[in-house]
Amino acid sequence: MDYLNPSIKSYKKSPYLGLYSLENGKASKAWGGGKKGLVASLYWKLLVTQQWTKQTGFLPLLAAHRSGPLKQQNKAHKGGRHRGRGSAQRDGKGLKILSKKVRKELSKVDQRHRASQLRKQKKEAVLAEKRQLGSKDGPPHQVLVVPLHDKISLPEAFRLLQDTDTGTVHLNECGSTHSFMLLCPRLKHRWFFTSARPGDLHTVLDMAKVADTILFLLDPLEGWDSIGDYCLSCLFAQGLPTYTLAVQGISGLPPRKQIDARKKLSKTVEKRFPSDKLLLLDTQQEAEMLLRQLANQKQRHLAFRDRRAYLFAHAADFVPSEENNLVGTLKISGYVRGQTLNVNSLLHIIGQGDFQMKQIDAPMDPFPLNFRMIKSQKEDPGVTMEICAMDAVADMEEDLKVVMKADPDKQESLQTEVNLDPMEGEQTWPTEEELSEANDFLKESSKVVKKVPKGTSSYQAEWILDEDGESDGEDEYDDMQREDFIEEESQDEGSEKEEEEEYETMTMGESVHDDLYDENVDDEAEEKMLEKYKQERLQEMFPDEIDTPRDVAARIRFQKYRGLKSFRTSPWDPKENLPRDYARIFQFQNFTNTRKRIFKEIEEKEVEGAEVGWYVTLHVSEVPLSVVEYFKRGAPLIAFSLLPHEQKMSVLNMVVSRHPGNIEPVKAKEDLIFHCGFRRFRASPLFSQHTAADKHKFQRFLTADVALVVTIYGPITFPPASVLLFKQNSNGMHSLIATGYLLSVDPDRMVIKRIVLSGHPFKIFTKMAVVRYMFFSREDVLWFKPVELRTKWGRRGHIKEPLGTHGHMKCSFDGKLKSQDTVLMNLYKRVFPKWTYDPYVPDPVPWMKSEISLAVPEVDME
Repeated sequence: MDYLNPSIKSYKKSPYLGLYSLENGKASKAWGGGKKGLVASLYWKLLVTQQWTKQTGFLPLLAAHRSGPLKQQNKAHKGGRHRGRGSAQRDGKGLKILSKKVRKELSKVDQRHRASQLRKQKKEAVLAEKRQLGSKDGPPHQVLVVPLHDKISLPEAFRLLQDTDTGTVHLNECGSTHSFMLLCPRLKHRWFFTSARPGDLHTVLDMAKVADTILFLLDPLEGWDSIGDYCLSCLFAQGLPTYTLAVQGISGLPPRKQIDARKKLSKTVEKRFPSDKLLLLDTQQEAEMLLRQLANQKQRHLAFRDRRAYLFAHAADFVPSEENNLVGTLKISGYVRGQTLNVNSLLHIIGQGDFQMKQIDAPMDPFPLNFRMIKSQKEDPGVTMEICAMDAVADMEEDLKVVMKADPDKQESLQTEVNLDPMEGEQTWPTEEELSEANDFLKESSKVVKKVPKGTSSYQAEWILDEDGESDGEDEYDDMQREDFIEEESQDEGSEKEEEEEYETMTMGESVHDDLYDENVDDEAEEKMLEKYKQERLQEMFPDEIDTPRDVAARIRFQKYRGLKSFRTSPWDPKENLPRDYARIFQFQNFTNTRKRIFKEIEEKEVEGAEVGWYVTLHVSEVPLSVVEYFKRGAPLIAFSLLPHEQKMSVLNMVVSRHPGNIEPVKAKEDLIFHCGFRRFRASPLFSQHTAADKHKFQRFLTADVALVVTIYGPITFPPASVLLFKQNSNGMHSLIATGYLLSVDPDRMVIKRIVLSGHPFKIFTKMAVVRYMFFSREDVLWFKPVELRTKWGRRGHIKEPLGTHGHMKCSFDGKLKSQDTVLMNLYKRVFPKWTYDPYVPDPVPWMKSEISLAVPEVDME
C-alpha cells in the first residue's frame, strides 16, 4: 500500500502502515489464504484507511503494482495461419501476397457479378462447342453405331436414319451401307455415321478414338450379349466419348410385355450406365428424335485427343515413288479435328507407324451443308445426291489450294533411337596378374592368428574367440555346453553326407515339368498353362524363394545380386550398371516440366496450319503400299499428329489393374499387346509394385488384388493416356487382361528383383545356431558373410563363420530360434525390360466367349 499525496512527508513512518502490513500478513496467514484470507485483508485495509483519514484529513491513493524484471513475459495469442482476411485487416497488418499480381479487393456485389460472368462464359463456351460441331464451319458430327447384341439389325437402323425427309444422304464411294453422310439444313447440322461390330476389336477401339458420339443399340429383352459386354469393358477402359443408348425392336413385342421389358432392361442397363435414358429406334419419328438428341448433347472430352490434331480418312490415294513401287506418297483426305494441324509435325497412322508430311492441300468441302440443288431433279433424290457429289468433285479439282508446305529446317525428324557409339563407354580392364594379386591379398588378409592351447585342432580353434573380440551372447554358455557341442559335431561329421543324400531325395527337384506331364493329354498349350498355375501357386506360398543350385557355386550363380540393410532406405545409384539398350533411348532432364511447357504452348501459342473443321488432303511421304491395301479392305484409316519428342524411344511406366474377366496367370516378360492412348504395339513388360519409394519390388506375375506398374521400352507419350493390355491366344483372339493409365516416362525408375535363399537350423543354442542347406561350400559362406539374415518368425542375425566344407555355418541371432523356424537371406538386383517393341500388331480373330470352363486346376505342391 503506497500513499501518493505529496503534502504528507511522514507517511512512510506511519504506524498504521506497519500495522496494516503486519496484521494483513497475520490475518492472511491465520485464515489460511483463500476467500477467508482475502476478506481479512480487505477488512484491515479499510480500517487503516479510516484511521489515516481521521488524522490527516486526506484520502490515500492506491497505485498499480509494478512487476519486477524477473517476471515471466507471456507471448500474445496469435490466430495462426488460418486467420481470416478480416482479422488481419483489423490488426492493421494486412495479408502477405505471394504472387506478383496485386489482388483486387472486391465488394460482395462485385464478387457476385464476377461469378455470374464466369458462369456465363462457361455456358457460352459449351454452346459454342455444340454449334461448332456439325455446323457448316466445323467438322461433321461423327457418330459410331455399335450393336451390342447379335439380334440387332444394323441395316434396319441405318434405313431409319437415312430418311430423305430429314436431310440429304451421301453414301460412301463403294456404295456400302456401313457409313454415310447425313446433311440436314433444317436442323443446321450434318452427321457422319459409321458402324463397327463388337467382335471386331481393332475397328471398335480405333473408331471410338475419333468418334464424337457412340450410339449403342440394345436388344429389348437382354440388352447386350457376352460379346457386347466384352466390347463395353474395352471401351470403358479406353475412355468413352459422348454416348447414347437406343433400343431397337421393342415395338415388336406384345403391348402387355412392353412395359415389363422396359423395366427389366432399365435394371440391366443400370449396371453399366446408372443415370442414362433409353431412347427408341423403331419408327421414323423416333429416329428424328434421336437425331435431335445427338445434336444437342453435351460433349465429353478424351484427354489424349484434345491436345492433338487427328483425322479420319474419307478417301485415300497412293502414288508410288519412281525408285520403288512398294513405297510412295499417300494422300489422305478428311476433316481436321482437335487442334490445328501443322505440316512440319509428324503423323502417326494407327497400327502402321510414324511418317512425315510433304504438304497440306485444302480442296473444296465435298459435303457442304448448303449445297447447290437442281430444281428439276428434286423428285429423284438419288439423282440429286449423285449430281451434288459430282459437282463437289469438280469444284474440288478447280478450287484446290495449297495450305502449307513442309520446311526441312523446321520439320520434325523421324529419329527414334540415339546413334550408338560402341567405343564411347570403353574402359581399361584389369589384367590377369592384377586379378591374381588381388585374390592373394584377400586370402592373406582373411587369415587370423589366435593363441590356442597345445593339442588344439584347427576345427576347435575356430570356436575359440579372441580376447579383444565380442562374445555376442556366447558368455551364456558354460564349459559343459561347449564340450557337448564339439562332441556332437565330431560325431555327426562322419554321417553328414548320408543326411545330405537323404535330404536330396525328399526335396522337390528343379524341373517339375516331367511330374506334371500327363500321357493322355496331347495339348502342349494346356501343359504350359498348368505349369504357369503351379509357378503362380509357388510364388504365393513361398514368395521369391529359390533353391540354391548344387552344380554351380552360389557366389557365381548370384554374383549380380547384393544384400541391402533396408530395402526402403538403403542407397542405390540409378545410373549404375545400365544395360546397352539404355544407350539407345532418350531421357528428359525433367519430364513433368517438359510436359507442362508443351501443353502450355498448345493452349497459348498460335500454330500455323490447317484449322479445325477444314477438309484437307495430307501428302504423307514414304508410306508402304500395305497401308493403302489395309484401307481398301474396309479397315478405318485414322491419323494423329504427334507432339514434340513423341516419336522417340524411352522407358514407359503404366499403372494397370487385372481385369476381373481374365483369370489365367500372366508372367512377366511375356509378349503382350498394348493400346496406349492412340498407339497400338507389342512389347514384353516388367511388373513391379506401385509405391512412392525410390526402389520398387519386381513381381513375377500379374496379381489380381492390387494395381501394379508395367515397365516397357516404347515411344514417348505424354499423359494422360489410357492403357489396355491384351494377350493373343493360340486361336488368334485377343483377350483383355488388364486396364490402367500411363504413369510417366522415366528410365530412372528402379525395378528391383528379390530372391530369398533358405536354410534350416541344425543345432540351436541361446543366441547361436548352426544353419545348413543354405550353401553347399565354404567359399560361398565366406562370400555372403556380410549379408544380414532373417527368419520367418522375425529373428535377425549374421553369419559368424563357416563350419567344415559342406556349407554349414555358425550364425548369431537376436534371440533363440525355434526348431520349426527357417533362416532366410534376401538378395537383390536391378532388372530391366526386354527390347521387343513392335509397332505392327496382327488383326485379331473376332472375339467369342469360350465355352470351356476356366476353373483353376488343383496343383499338388508336394
